[in-house]
Amino acid sequence: MKAAVINQYGDRNELTVVDTAVPAIQADEVLVENIATSINPIDYKAREGLLQRMFQWQFPVVLGWDVAGKIVAVGDNVTGFKVGDAVFARPDIDPIGRNGSYAEYTAVKADKLALKPVNVSFAEAAAVPLAGLTALQMLQQLQVSAGKKVLIQAGAGGVGIYAIQLAKKMGAYVATTASQANHDFVVGLGADEVIDYHTTNIQDVLSDYDAVFDMVGDVDNGLAILKPGGHFVTISAALTDAQKATADKTVREGWLQPNGKDLAVLAADIAAGDLKIVVDSVYPLTTVGIRSAHERSETHHARGKIVVQIKPEENGRE
Repeated sequence: MKAAVINQYGDRNELTVVDTAVPAIQADEVLVENIATSINPIDYKAREGLLQRMFQWQFPVVLGWDVAGKIVAVGDNVTGFKVGDAVFARPDIDPIGRNGSYAEYTAVKADKLALKPVNVSFAEAAAVPLAGLTALQMLQQLQVSAGKKVLIQAGAGGVGIYAIQLAKKMGAYVATTASQANHDFVVGLGADEVIDYHTTNIQDVLSDYDAVFDMVGDVDNGLAILKPGGHFVTISAALTDAQKATADKTVREGWLQPNGKDLAVLAADIAAGDLKIVVDSVYPLTTVGIRSAHERSETHHARGKIVVQIKPEENGRE
């Protein structure tokens, strides 16, 4: 099969598309023929070697953690899914680094799968799992509910787009940070208040918030606007002991726990038209294409998700 690999850690020029073996599946896995995948910031961080303390991968490494495609083989213990099903998933991270989604086939644990909503293409579905699950689970950790005030940093980013929509669906008042160029865009997603991070410090305009979802590492400012008893979660900073011990506030680092049940919740929202998918750009699974996709991700200015089209869509919304 065709896959984009790295043979050592480094910049995006380490990415090369090669022929490699199709992964074998275990009894609790399915084999997905990928139609599309997407790029996440963790991808280029992994490529640079920043996850070496967590994962002892063996080169060549296949990156990527968003799957959208069709099941072509099913393990003996799998129930609920069958060959031919259109699915999407955020698969487990392979401990040796071979089973990523920058490839024509990925082995996926059945409990990580959900059926793809019929009203979206595979390219759109690929833009959901990692970012959408992160948004949903972090908002749950923040105990966001009707009437709560929540700040979502980086509202125009891949996770922020879902977080704004989901928080509004939960009934919250949503403030977000975005550039002036993205002001109308995030308002269109449901944001009640938009702070231009180029010109305004959030402490100058926000206070007494119930929850802060940090995706930019602005920890101290986020903690400063929380009310007593408020909740803070970051997915982009390592908290100090002092920050974790902030009095009268729950402060934590957030980690995604991928599972098919939460993904099915998102799928239902998408199918009902309650959750909009925003695709920034689409690249082919070629050496030039995957390097260009990483280059786009590293600008930090993508509006929505960066998608890699692995195979042509036959009938995308099927």
